[in-house]
Amino acid sequence: MLINRYKNNPILTKDDVPYPVATLHNAAVVKHEEKYIMIFRSHKLNGRSIFGKAESEDGFNFKVDEKPFMVPANEGVFKEYEAFGVEDPRIVFIDGEYLITYSAYSRHGVRIGLAKTKDFKTVVRFSLITQADNRNVVIFPEKFSGLYARLDRPHSEISPWSIWISYSPDLKYWGESKLIMKPLQYHWDEMKIGPGAPPIKTSRGWLSIYHGIFLTMDGCVYRLGVALHDLIDPSKVIAVGDEWILQPEEIYEITGYVHNVVFSCGAVQEKDGSVKIYWGGADNVMCVGTANLEDLVDHCLDKPRPAL
Repeated sequence: MLINRYKNNPILTKDDVPYPVATLHNAAVVKHEEKYIMIFRSHKLNGRSIFGKAESEDGFNFKVDEKPFMVPANEGVFKEYEAFGVEDPRIVFIDGEYLITYSAYSRHGVRIGLAKTKDFKTVVRFSLITQADNRNVVIFPEKFSGLYARLDRPHSEISPWSIWISYSPDLKYWGESKLIMKPLQYHWDEMKIGPGAPPIKTSRGWLSIYHGIFLTMDGCVYRLGVALHDLIDPSKVIAVGDEWILQPEEIYEITGYVHNVVFSCGAVQEKDGSVKIYWGGADNVMCVGTANLEDLVDHCLDKPRPAL
């Protein structure tokens, strides 16, 4: 067992939120000033999504703020492109500030928004950094030859939904896009894949947690896997673990708003070599588990499958 589920999962549900929501799921988590900060997605009672914030001293026991952290914009260009809600945030710390990428939904489709904060008390929208339809953008917490790098998952009807990499000098203009990882036919991730938590730096490469989807006679099953990217050139995928590291098993992962889903937007690397991995269960609750970072790297290298 690579991931040890926390015994008191789920760690947060809609009942922990002091304002009306239908769900609590798909949260980004970072450590800020020795506290764990969680930015989670919730459906309002009209079905559209907003972000809430919760804090924890230990990464397991969280308390939700009295008010939402971020709701769809009510002015400017963001108003038009966030009209249907904001979803599935990811957070990285780079250049002295936290970057929050998120899915912005509207009648035009889904784009990725980028917001910034230094203290999680105020947040400033910076730019819409993709066209439609693109989701699951995670930014590396380091630059490469002076450029920011990101992983994303464009929508495609021609090729299976796959993971790409892009680069930017300023976080606003992105290019040099390249396909680096595809689903594997008749494999647990054969339908589509997408980036999960932002990549974690290890001595042997950047560890990337991703989600993969398999279509069954009873619908889709969302699982988690891991891949390893080169430290100098993150477009080079060193290895992809052949087997999943987490699948829906508990009742709150199997049954919920969307059945059979474990979906990660955040992971926190600890000083003792472990990592806390956070995931939404069935698009309804938040869960956490712990793993040894080196074990996850070994999982990629010991039994790899093709990246492309």
